[in-house]
Amino acid sequence: MFSLSPKEDKFYDMFIENSQLIYEAALKFQQFLNSFSELGVNLKEIKDIERQCDIEQHKIINELNKTFITPFDREDIFMISKKMDDIVDIIEESANSFMMFNVETVKDEVKELAELIVICCKYIVNLMTEFKNMRNNKKLTEIIIEINKKEEEGDIIFRKAVRDLFTKDLPVLEVIKWREIYQYAENTLDACETVANIIEGVAMKNA
Repeated sequence: MFSLSPKEDKFYDMFIENSQLIYEAALKFQQFLNSFSELGVNLKEIKDIERQCDIEQHKIINELNKTFITPFDREDIFMISKKMDDIVDIIEESANSFMMFNVETVKDEVKELAELIVICCKYIVNLMTEFKNMRNNKKLTEIIIEINKKEEEGDIIFRKAVRDLFTKDLPVLEVIKWREIYQYAENTLDACETVANIIEGVAMKNA
């Protein structure tokens, strides 16, 4: 049955719940890197969060399908949900890459990127909390700017890390696997920025 409520706050609340799972996944990824002796346990925990995020995304889509009046464009609700899920998917892929490439030690640069991922994902929680009151919300703009800044910091770390791979005398396989690992981490920051940019666009359309 369609809901006819003119204001469906539940979508905002579901975004907040999903963002908290994203932040939890980011923290687990950082823990994954700092507790490398417990790779299997930490990877399972990240996978569990990723599954929960999939469930939450399906809930949002199901709610969207049965809601007649939405607080903003249906396409934007779907896109936000999809792009939020992408963040956790890439975090899981990042963790999986360490197992796939049989990595035995963790480089400092990927830990730096993981720290930025945690910060950005915390900003995603703040972003979704403020998004509920998007109209003329200066805090929303400030959070988006901060996420963009952290993504730029990640780009700098990524470029330096990759340059080091190609300028140091490293085995070819080491270069290949670490290039992939750095790329996954950088892609996670890109995914956070994508969510922030979508939210900015929605806020502008509904100002």
